Amino acid sequence: MANTPNYSWPPMEARKVIGQSPKRLDGPAKASGRARYSSDLNPKDLLFGIYLTCPHAHARVTSIDTGAAERIKGVTAVHVVSPAGTEIQWQGTEVAAVAAETEEIARDGARAIQVVYEVLPHLVKEDDLTQAGERAKAAGEILKGDPDAAFRQAPVVSEGRYGIPVVTHCCLEPHGQTIQWQGDSVWVWPSTQDVTHYAGQLGQNLKVPAANFKVKMDYIGGGFGSKFSPDSWGEVGARLSQKSGGRPVKLFLDRATEQRIAGNRPSAFAHIKIGGNQDGTITAWESRSWATGGFTGGGSPPLPYILDDSNHPIPNKRLVHTAVSTNTGPFRAWRAPNNQQASYLTCSAVEDFAAKAGLDPLEVFKLNLQYAPKVRQDLYRYQFDKAADLAEWRKLWKPRGQSTGIVRRGLGLGFNAWGGGGHASQCNVSLHADGSVQVDIGTQDLGTGTRTIITQVAAETLGLPMSAIKLAIGTNDLPPDNGSGGSTTVGGVSASTRKAAVNALAKLLDAAAPSLGVTADQLEAADGHIRVKGSPAKSLTWAAACKKIGAAGVIQETGVNDQRNPSQGLISSGVGGVQIADVSVDTETGVVRINRYVAVQDCGLIINPRLAESQVYGAIIMGISTALYERRIMDARTGAMLNADMEFYKLAGIGDIGEIKVHLDIRPENDKRGVIGLGEPPAVGICAAVGNAVANAIGVRVPHIPMTPDHVLDALEGRNA
Repeated sequence: MANTPNYSWPPMEARKVIGQSPKRLDGPAKASGRARYSSDLNPKDLLFGIYLTCPHAHARVTSIDTGAAERIKGVTAVHVVSPAGTEIQWQGTEVAAVAAETEEIARDGARAIQVVYEVLPHLVKEDDLTQAGERAKAAGEILKGDPDAAFRQAPVVSEGRYGIPVVTHCCLEPHGQTIQWQGDSVWVWPSTQDVTHYAGQLGQNLKVPAANFKVKMDYIGGGFGSKFSPDSWGEVGARLSQKSGGRPVKLFLDRATEQRIAGNRPSAFAHIKIGGNQDGTITAWESRSWATGGFTGGGSPPLPYILDDSNHPIPNKRLVHTAVSTNTGPFRAWRAPNNQQASYLTCSAVEDFAAKAGLDPLEVFKLNLQYAPKVRQDLYRYQFDKAADLAEWRKLWKPRGQSTGIVRRGLGLGFNAWGGGGHASQCNVSLHADGSVQVDIGTQDLGTGTRTIITQVAAETLGLPMSAIKLAIGTNDLPPDNGSGGSTTVGGVSASTRKAAVNALAKLLDAAAPSLGVTADQLEAADGHIRVKGSPAKSLTWAAACKKIGAAGVIQETGVNDQRNPSQGLISSGVGGVQIADVSVDTETGVVRINRYVAVQDCGLIINPRLAESQVYGAIIMGISTALYERRIMDARTGAMLNADMEFYKLAGIGDIGEIKVHLDIRPENDKRGVIGLGEPPAVGICAAVGNAVANAIGVRVPHIPMTPDHVLDALEGRNA
């Protein structure tokens, strides 16, 4: 065999497939409607599962009678999830489920179940901490230096209250699965971000060995952090199938239940005080924050965001956090958990400090990068300047309050940070004597282009066109891969695929070397040939080389990415970005419009620039939707979510987004770091940038996201003083 394989990526100038922008391999299937999502599947003898959920925010089930439901013709099974005595902590909690021949019969069955509740006191709103009472619990305090003295000595002190509300997951495909219990086996077609581990988690709940599960998912209609575990609907669907004689059951949440219980991004509120010098240097920080993620409370966002390196932090600071327990649906990871909240709170407060000092916030942010991790300070400075150039900051920015007229224009800044290291991954590459190539990896493609990325890496490594690679993903009998979260998928699968392909190629070079009269280390794979380095005319076609494989007829090799010992030179972690929003605000109506949005993002080595840009575009679209429209509205009296639907839970449309400019920072110093995930970081700074742009336009801070007309007009009329 050739010398120990060199797994490192080819130099930028030598890459032929990596760094190119082929379209997504699954694009035609999705665009034509041929792609079949788990919620599209309708196997033979399919039954429909429907939940009965609790209408109360806090209650105890005192009795439940399923008799009437069981007697309805067409109902095949009823399963009680919350028996008598269960204390329910939020509206929408699953109480029982019905399987039936049609969806309509299943809904009739759910309505026929008789439940008696003891209604208990509730708390569902956390924005006013004074109303939380005993539901507010101290959740941490940090004190460094002497902030009180620093504030007394500071020439410039600014204070403000800022808030970002709970927003719900709005995946296009709701949570759920189609599931069938067949004897000792369970077949599942879920909507999940973790095909490999789905069986193990569900098996624990059902007391069925993981090896008895067959999990398959070709496509998923969104996850964004909310679809890792099988949840109760996985177990309930299986029980309904079992009780129905092993017939398949489709149980997906309806939209109202989806928004109440299928996950949300926690809120974050804070009173923030900043002190500093007239040149804009921050010398003191104080934040008193609170949040909820539901019944368990809400964790503290990392404040001050980015400007808090442990080796050289802001010298004087006090952080106090309170967690508020509410009777609302539980939180789940939502595209860079805790970072959006922290970026909004921090960037809003720094922008207000800059305005109080009469300074350009661009320069204040850059000056205070002295408190950011040293390894990233120069990178952020470059990004601030690059974003400013693309947004025409120095031409268009005016000091706060100097924009005039009914419609006023403003610019605002936000920034982000994230890890993005590759997750644990295993890939098998098989080279067959007929020249065919098979790549097997148990990952999932969340719509981000994972299929395309894996195929590009294999094609680049083997010197073949992408069309020569056959790829299998999406089932739990393939080599194990990890869940797609934390922006770790691209790093994990690219590293394992690269290593598997290099290992397989090394054996093919061993087999082909005698025919070319050289040693294996003198050969390379390029342009569909195995050829002698420096003498491309001396070569074998790929097909001819594969005929040399030998009696076995196949070369099978494995590549592994160990998350605890990541593949050096292939992947790394840690990225950052700067974003600028350019908005117009109608001061008579309070309507905010996005003129242009600029995102500058570093992201290591880019396998497919088109897909990388797409990740940034998607993040910005999601973020603008949150910044302008999204909020969960709870009724304090009834405990109900009032906008659990797609009519009153507002999302941005394409006409609300404005122009988006994306600049991927693919300078050589970033490329040499290897592949780094990109899904989450560009989603972080958008609320901050939009909120700051609105403040710059109208001259006053709109303290609470979203930037809806009521919030804007309240700020203009001084109702948030």
